[in-house]
Amino acid sequence: MLFEVWAPQAEERVALWLEGADRPMERVVGRPGWWSAEADASDGTRYGFALDGGPVRPDPRSRRQPDGPDGPSAVVLPDTHVWRHDWPGRGLRDAVLYELHIGTYTPEGTLDAAAGRLGELAALGVTHVELMPLCPFPGTRGWGYDGVSPWAVHEPYGGPPALKRFVDTAHRHGLGVVLDVVHNHLGPSGNHLPAFGPYFTGTHHTPWGPAVNLDAPGSDEVRAFLRGSALAWLRDYRLDGLRLDAVHALADTRALTFLEELAAAVEALSADLGRPLFLIAESDRNDPATTTPREAGGLGLAAQWNDDFHHALHTALTGESQGYYADFAAAPLAALARTLTRVFFHDGTYSAFRGRTHGRRVDLVATPAHRFLGYAQTHDQIGNRALGDRLSATLSPGLLACAAALVLTGPFTPMLFMGEEWGARTPWQYFTDHTDPDLAKAVSRGRRREFASHGWAAAEVPDPQDPATFERSRLDRSEQEHEPHARLLAWHRELIALRRTQSDLTDPDLATVKVAYDEEARWLAVRRGDLRIAVNLSGTAAAIPLGGGAGGGSARVLAAWEPVEPPGPDGVLRLGPESCVVLADE
Repeated sequence: MLFEVWAPQAEERVALWLEGADRPMERVVGRPGWWSAEADASDGTRYGFALDGGPVRPDPRSRRQPDGPDGPSAVVLPDTHVWRHDWPGRGLRDAVLYELHIGTYTPEGTLDAAAGRLGELAALGVTHVELMPLCPFPGTRGWGYDGVSPWAVHEPYGGPPALKRFVDTAHRHGLGVVLDVVHNHLGPSGNHLPAFGPYFTGTHHTPWGPAVNLDAPGSDEVRAFLRGSALAWLRDYRLDGLRLDAVHALADTRALTFLEELAAAVEALSADLGRPLFLIAESDRNDPATTTPREAGGLGLAAQWNDDFHHALHTALTGESQGYYADFAAAPLAALARTLTRVFFHDGTYSAFRGRTHGRRVDLVATPAHRFLGYAQTHDQIGNRALGDRLSATLSPGLLACAAALVLTGPFTPMLFMGEEWGARTPWQYFTDHTDPDLAKAVSRGRRREFASHGWAAAEVPDPQDPATFERSRLDRSEQEHEPHARLLAWHRELIALRRTQSDLTDPDLATVKVAYDEEARWLAVRRGDLRIAVNLSGTAAAIPLGGGAGGGSARVLAAWEPVEPPGPDGVLRLGPESCVVLADE
């Protein structure tokens, strides 16, 4: 088989190390910086590359790292997995996503164990599973955002064969699979890319150090490296989409940006495979260009996370006002209404948190609602809190039900975070397993120092390196057997089922969404076609003036957290404290 590597850093020679023996590699004519060699190898054969007599390093394009990021790579031959289920693909339109972390989703913490639970998610009614990053990182425990081999699968999760089994099982249940990938940085430990070439540049700096090289000399090959990795996930593992982490941290000054280039490549692959594929961005720019089609001058990504909706909903539910919540906390229901009807809270308005104006207005007529993801909780919004506490740690079941109602009947593509559907009480904390002792100490100290500046005592902040921090973050499924968890689970199933059967809930027309609210009384009502969704976030009953149904008729209750009568002749809905209802005009 042919072994190739881009190693422009090598001055004189590159050797292929294959099962303990070195073989010289030749420069590839017409491809500057590339080296190649032919050698016999079978699936699982260990190999690596040595530059100018230096140490053997893993392949930058390694498909498998059985001994961890610092060990040799292993050959993964194509077509060794027998796919058992044909899959036509499943796009984002009408989707409900479910974000999960393999290591804490089950007691076993493996892809195979998670695959065994996919029937539960199908019964819940979600359409896609969004996996947090799977690339290898040092140690066994971690969120995955410090991965260092962007073509491979973390071995403690089961490696490449387990991911293929997981995807195959998901497709058997009718579930699409989305993978979170990180292009804006690599982890601080186990990263061998700089030894091979200019994968990073000092021209730009990020919170994680030098930026990934997307626009400096050598960036053509770096882009091809990242683009090839993304396409391999979609093609070789039959994934349906990718979530791109923190695209605002991609430093890229070229006229044709990497994101636009990647979107075009994914579109071409979709056409070749004959099934829908999509990209979802995490971006804090509040720039509609992210999801605007390329032919209209945008980047062409299918969707993006909408943190503004989350922040508005969070402040309305909790009353918190620290950090970036401050912009939303002055009038949280007004902020929530603004995001439900205009997508971004900051769409060219002043942000006190940033000390400047921020964002750009979304064209509500030209932009379909499903291009934005709406959520009450994510790994970031829970795990980046000092204690990793979920909403369920402080909110009543009624308020959790209201959050679910606004997410699952709202105009955006809904997303849940694992365990949210039953109001899981287990925290989701920041955990690491750095094998470098100095890095491990630095991370632990840095975490406690960060939250000490916000008033937390160091002893209260969980140590990321402590295995107990990881263990506390595992889901406890036994909770589902008890109240109020069982009731919350049933509520989520009911709302998702409504989303499937009521076409108004998946109407992509943002311009038709209407919202009324009372900041002081703490109620909010959303109109979507012939449906009304009302939530009462206060501790007392609310009288909500909805008016008559379409054509002056009445309304009927489709779903309610607590028993409630439809509005009377006066059009006033009397909704109990911390409760919610979905009504249909008759």
